[in-house]
Amino acid sequence: MNKFSSLFKKIHIHSLLWVMIAIAIATARFFELFMLLFIIFIHEMGHAVTATFFSWRIKRISLLPFGGVVEMDEHGNRPLKEEALVVLAGPLQHLWMMGGAILLYELSWLSFASFILFIKYNLMILTFNLLPIWPLDGGKLLFLLLSLYKSFPKAHQTTLILSGFFIFIFILFVLIISPTHLNIWIVLSFLLFSLTKEWKHRRYVFMRFLIERYSGKKDHFRSLRPLKVREEELVIHVLERFQRGYKHPIIILKNDTESGFLDENELLHAYFTEKLLTAKIGDLHYSF
Repeated sequence: MNKFSSLFKKIHIHSLLWVMIAIAIATARFFELFMLLFIIFIHEMGHAVTATFFSWRIKRISLLPFGGVVEMDEHGNRPLKEEALVVLAGPLQHLWMMGGAILLYELSWLSFASFILFIKYNLMILTFNLLPIWPLDGGKLLFLLLSLYKSFPKAHQTTLILSGFFIFIFILFVLIISPTHLNIWIVLSFLLFSLTKEWKHRRYVFMRFLIERYSGKKDHFRSLRPLKVREEELVIHVLERFQRGYKHPIIILKNDTESGFLDENELLHAYFTEKLLTAKIGDLHYSF
């Protein structure tokens, strides 16, 4: 129970959000803002509580002027089903919130205007978060889906490219439907900034994935997926074929015939501990 209650200590409210709260009070719009912040808070706590249940490392739960984010100290080595549950836990909160609003309205404990506004905010946040754009929940689900078929760096890079395409479509849609809506442009600016930052750091993200795979828990890998590699292939090129959710026995080929075997940890050890950055698979095969 303590690990769940400790989540409240990790909540951080952005300074600009305090300004928005003050403006809302001054303009008699506090109830609408409170309703919106309540929905965002429950959404983010859905992620946080589920992540805590699976013993994920949570750094901070941030409430921003245009949404929220749960910052995790995880780097892609949790089981895919577990990650999917953590991602989906946010959007699923909207279902019971809307169900609760219907019940309160039927009991006449909620006015019609408040009921409509609450449902509208829930649908708006739910729909927006499921857009296939990084770092929204839809973008993270896209990453998980691609990870079923692609290596970590390829799935990550493809997710970011597709996110850029969908942002472009979203911008065209906004230009046609509501070109003067300031809040939407602020959110779009945040998405573009986050996507650009993630693209610039994609190699660093991949290295963190490998480092945690090397030094982290090993019981997260439930399936084996052998990789057949040639002796002349570089170690880093083989590491770039590593996939989320799988442990990779390395089968070495010489003239299309199996000539040896390496454990994936031997490659990671050679790259990160022995600093054999330009080593070939054959070099490791004959040295181990």
